[in-house]
Amino acid sequence: MMTESQKSKLAEYTAAKAACPARERLSALFDDGVFTETANGRSAGGDPSGVVTAYGYINGCPAYAFSQDSTSAKGAVSRAHSEKVCRMFDLAAKNGVPVVGIYDSCGAFIEDGADALNAYSAMLLEAGNLSGVVPTVSVIAGVCAGSMAVVAAAADYVVMTEGAEFYAAVGGDSSAKAAAESGVVSAVAENDTAAMESVRKYLSLMPQNNLSPLPEYEFDAPAAVSFESASDSVMSIADEGSVLELRAGFGKASVTALCTIGGTTAGIAAAGKASDKLTADDCAKLAGFVRLCDAFSIPVVTVVDTEGFDMSGAESVRAAARLSGAYADATCAKIAVVSGKAYGASFIAFAGKNAAADQVFALPEAVIAPIDPVTAAEFLYHDKLKGADDLAAERNKVAAEYAENEASAFAAAEKGAVDDVVPAESVRSAVMGVLDITAGKRLNKRLPKKHSVLPL
Repeated sequence: MMTESQKSKLAEYTAAKAACPARERLSALFDDGVFTETANGRSAGGDPSGVVTAYGYINGCPAYAFSQDSTSAKGAVSRAHSEKVCRMFDLAAKNGVPVVGIYDSCGAFIEDGADALNAYSAMLLEAGNLSGVVPTVSVIAGVCAGSMAVVAAAADYVVMTEGAEFYAAVGGDSSAKAAAESGVVSAVAENDTAAMESVRKYLSLMPQNNLSPLPEYEFDAPAAVSFESASDSVMSIADEGSVLELRAGFGKASVTALCTIGGTTAGIAAAGKASDKLTADDCAKLAGFVRLCDAFSIPVVTVVDTEGFDMSGAESVRAAARLSGAYADATCAKIAVVSGKAYGASFIAFAGKNAAADQVFALPEAVIAPIDPVTAAEFLYHDKLKGADDLAAERNKVAAEYAENEASAFAAAEKGAVDDVVPAESVRSAVMGVLDITAGKRLNKRLPKKHSVLPL
């Protein structure tokens, strides 16, 4: 039987657990609020370790998670704290299941001295080892600062609550809005509950690990079909109600989203709108998305409607090179749909059949050319424009003729740059057919290498 002292300690321990926001967040994350804690008694300097680690089920599938406890030494990261987190990372890798980190900490446990530095480096190593092996998620629910911000940002999917703070160094804008605009977070949530729902949605679309099959669900076809904008394009191809957009606040001329197509997980990258060129931010956003999908063998459907890249600075050139490299490196199934304009480097990067796409479709109204039609008119038909009474009008007329005859989707199909020309209402069924046939895609004809060296 328990002594009175033991009963008193148990009561104190139970009360402390009940009042812990870290456990409340874990309850909101796991199915039915049920989870099993690990290493409960671990301490740092006689105080609790400042982090709660646990396992349970999310959407009916096993997962690990840790939640920093800001009520214990403000969630300071100690050696004990790091060891508990690293243990979660290690178990996730061994068992091939996702891991979720919920961040709310003031920084390092200074009393640990140099051990605090080792604590961070151990977590960075484990986080790097996990990347691309199992889905990793970070939830910024309070303060996430310094080296811990670097650990959190290494996750595949980062969701931040409004009112939380996320920064590596003091002095900058640490708000959720700033994090979204810089592309460091994938989504912003109103509160903890909404953040956990976002995480659950993300994990529902991801395989358990990089060797697991993709999730499959019952599905409904989209209610409407339109390729007028990047967002419309995504909604026209994805199953109804399945879309989860990533990094919506970053790279405004593109849309990246996970979804299901025909009931199976896929990624859709809508590259550009008719009036926008792709910036360095768009290139970074699209490249990161392709690499995420490729790591877990998720097929990528790219919808192209852009005049090309904004090449106004060296940064944009570098970003475009990284994007092209990401597509060329990816071995997952890749399908391109040219819905509007696709000029020069943009067509090559997204729809080039030798590097970027296994199958290329184009809408009848698509314009596919090495250069934009107006420039082509000036370059190819300069003599024809000489002596025109209204040079601008004549140039536009010649450009329109060029687009209609030389740069049409049908001309591209005749030359083998496009596999088929399909109307908008048939794009989804065409994509689904390719996804079925490429489900078992295998890699071949690749030179042995460790990894590509893409521009910084």
